[in-house]
Amino acid sequence: MDRRKPGSKHHLITCGAGNPLAAETTAANVNDVTRFVPLVDAVPPIKGRRGRPRRRPREVYGDRAYHSRKSRRELRDRRVKVRVARPGDPHGSGLGRKRWVVERTLSWLHQHRRLRVRYERRDDIHEALLTIGCCLICIKQLQGVESF
Repeated sequence: MDRRKPGSKHHLITCGAGNPLAAETTAANVNDVTRFVPLVDAVPPIKGRRGRPRRRPREVYGDRAYHSRKSRRELRDRRVKVRVARPGDPHGSGLGRKRWVVERTLSWLHQHRRLRVRYERRDDIHEALLTIGCCLICIKQLQGVESF
């Protein structure tokens, strides 16, 4: 059985409004759980109230693909609550009420043809296009545009 898969996968962390905080491109055959903790670490400092800016989110929501004991333990040590469904749990846990924001942002990203179907061979060009797509989403959110 051939495990190679052509293409790439986008991993994304957003805030509650759908603004991308960190995005990453990996090969299609890379396990999602291996990129979970590095993606949380890639979130930039969040400015807010006076004082030291927050370095990481309080809670992280994800689907079953991001479940592992090791990543849960690492994020718990960093004081991040992990809300990820376990593989054996029945559906209907209510996590979809929070996770749909990420799915919506991914669909906004994939409205750009160059991100939906990968034409570039070089990783740096595709990463740059992913960054541009995230910037366009943030700009449209700031302008108050509802539909993309």
